[in-house]
Amino acid sequence: MFYEPQNGHGLPHNPFNALITPRPIGWISTRGIDGLENLAPYSFFNGVSYSPPQVMFASTAGKEDRQRGKDSIGNVIDTEVFCVNVVGHEMRDAMNKTSLSASRNIDEFDLAGLERTECETIPCSRVAHAPASMECKLTKVVDLPGSSNIVAFGEVTGIHLNEKYLINGIFDVTKFQPLARLGYQDYARVTELFSLKRPSG
Repeated sequence: MFYEPQNGHGLPHNPFNALITPRPIGWISTRGIDGLENLAPYSFFNGVSYSPPQVMFASTAGKEDRQRGKDSIGNVIDTEVFCVNVVGHEMRDAMNKTSLSASRNIDEFDLAGLERTECETIPCSRVAHAPASMECKLTKVVDLPGSSNIVAFGEVTGIHLNEKYLINGIFDVTKFQPLARLGYQDYARVTELFSLKRPSG
């Protein structure tokens, strides 16, 4: 099968997201200039550099009560900070609750029954019991083709690791089993690992 996206795929559901899998989930927490807090998952998320450490997340929809993008992007543009919380398997239901499109005055921490705690390097809350959280200062916002496609890049200025997942100096992802986004309504979790040694020469 071959299709050009501009002409449609002719399938019951769009296969595009199912091709780019698994995708890590950035659970983005932000605080608006009005003090209202927001928490939302983004699967167009990844790390983009080591030194300095930098991450990105992309928002692909707008909201009627926002001039540009969704609440997360709006808050990031206004405050120039955000926090990326890692989603473990046991937090899947809470993460899913925060994925709804809600009015900007809805606090998703409260909606999902999540405990929050203050970040160290930025004025923002993070998910208190997340396996890990990365505090970020905005470096760049890029508008992509399309009506509401916006990417935010941030430099990681602080990292929180839940110490119960540090095993012999290794952050063991099999202990908290990070969620990954697949296509359609599907998710996966990391339960086992294998290693490959990079060839030299």
